[in-house]
Amino acid sequence: MEFAWIALAGFILLAYTLEAITGFGSIVIALSLGALLLPIEQLLPILVPLNICMTGFLVWRHRSQIDRKLLLGMILPGMVLGTLIGYVILPWLDAALAKRLFGALVLWFAARELWRLRRNLAQQARPMWLNRIISLCAGISHGLFASGGPLLVFALAGTPLDKARLRATLVTVWFTLNSLLTICFLFDGRLQPALPQILTYAPLLLIGVWLGERLHQRFNEQHFRIAIYLLLLVTGGLLLAPWSLI
Repeated sequence: MEFAWIALAGFILLAYTLEAITGFGSIVIALSLGALLLPIEQLLPILVPLNICMTGFLVWRHRSQIDRKLLLGMILPGMVLGTLIGYVILPWLDAALAKRLFGALVLWFAARELWRLRRNLAQQARPMWLNRIISLCAGISHGLFASGGPLLVFALAGTPLDKARLRATLVTVWFTLNSLLTICFLFDGRLQPALPQILTYAPLLLIGVWLGERLHQRFNEQHFRIAIYLLLLVTGGLLLAPWSLI
């Protein structure tokens, strides 16, 4: 078990370094790798509060670029409802089933992104009603695994937002939902036992951002994205494997 917590520190450092380089979701990476060694329900009260630190800073820094109409009109209503549904469902899910559902989500997302990059496919817009349904499903995924990003990005494909406004809006979503989840963890008693790990791992966020900022200027971002998706592809397969570690 000691090895698992040490390995988790490495996964968190890797996840936040890669997010600083590419803008990719840190919880998806850290949770995917961490779930190979530890139960998902044990990881969430650690990773979710840690994520608030980074997203809170980014929300304040880029607050002028947030698309409030899209955020309040389409994204948050479905995402908040879905997150609460996922939070309520999680304790009733078998741990092995939860891990495999998350593995399937990660595998689908990684395979889809690699296929899109290989084919150089453009994102296509969808009807608003379909986007609302996908946003609700993204919220349920976020309530279960704090990883609604893959489905929400899928829902927002083809929106006219530029990269800066889309990133600022998405970061606001994660800050809002992860704050909601952290409050839920506080009231259900799961946050307090995780505080020692949260405080221990918190300095890794600063190191990850510092490393990521420097590596971002030296390396091709697309190569990093391909490497991340390949890593998630393998990890998703391992999470689905019947002989996986937990």
